[in-house]
Formats: sequence, structure tokens, C-alpha cells
Amino acid sequence: MRKVVFDIETKNIFQDVGSNNPEDLDISVVGVYDYETDKYLTFLQEEFDKMWSFFKKADVIITFNGEYFDIPLLNKYYKKAGHGDLKNIRSLDIFKEVKQTSGRWLKLDKIAEGTFGINKVGDGLEAVKWWRTGEIDKIKKYCTEDVKITKDVYEFALKNKKIMYKEGPFVKEIKLETKHWEPIAEVKTQSLF
Repeated sequence: MRKVVFDIETKNIFQDVGSNNPEDLDISVVGVYDYETDKYLTFLQEEFDKMWSFFKKADVIITFNGEYFDIPLLNKYYKKAGHGDLKNIRSLDIFKEVKQTSGRWLKLDKIAEGTFGINKVGDGLEAVKWWRTGEIDKIKKYCTEDVKITKDVYEFALKNKKIMYKEGPFVKEIKLETKHWEPIAEVKTQSLF
């Protein structure tokens, strides 16, 4: 199964576009981790043609809050490039899995802190500021770090059937049902007749 983890940073925020629809925003950087090549890559909008093959070959795309934000926003560009609909690719949104299990709206930073004892190197608002000041390398680094954390959380949860999160001075645990995250491929049998 070919898996791709991705994250998006934007050039603007909802207040700038007067909408809460992610599709109204503009992408600055997309960070991708491809399990098949074991590579982290970043793409600016003018480089998207080099990126689409990762999605076209993906059996599953893995995100954190991707169902609401990343997939609809990237899909705007994917459709415009004539590649179809990203929503037709199986996806796993870790944020959604945690929310459905626990009822909690946890940020990736709180999960990273509780599970791995690390914090993110920035946030989405800082990434927009970096875009406006031309600090593209900072955005790429931040986006890649988010992709790495998402990948690590995915792998930790898959192995341990839980994630940890930081709440004040305490580290708490949320158990997760992950058997549907990587379904076993159906075995095809041949007829003897």
C-alpha cells in the first residue's frame, strides 16, 4: 500500500478572504512524505506539476485535520490541473480519528508534546507572516516538521493503539482503534473450475 503524508501552509488566512472555506485560501507550500521513496519534499505552487504523481499513485493519504482543511484546499489545485478529485483517494485524518474517539479537539502540537516530548517549530499564522516577508525556507522547514510529526504520530498510534497529549502539566492518553487504518488486502482466489 502506497502511503503519502502531507501538510499545507497558506499565503493568507480566513480573515483575509472573508470566508471560513479552506478552498478560498491560497497555498504557499505543500510538504509531502512518500513512504515508497522514504523522502520528505516541499513544493511551491509553481512546482505542483512535480508533486501530483505522489497523489495519483497513493493508495491512502494521511493528514492531521486534512478532511476539513488540507484535502479541500489542495483539491482545488488538483482538479484545476485536470487530475480528478483527491476525495476519491482513501484518506486517514488523525485529527478526526482522535476527535471521534475522545470528543476532544486536540492540536498536533499538544499530541507531539505528550507523545514525543517535542513542540512544533511554529504555527500557521507564523507561516503566513513568513510568506509575506519572503522567508520561504522557514515555511518549508516548518511544513516539513509538521509532516514529520504527523507521520510519527501515525506510526506511534498504529503500533501502540493510542496517542498521548499534554494538558497543563499532565500527559494523558487516548486509546485508538487503528485496525481500519491499514486494511489487509483482499486475497483473490482462483476458481478451480
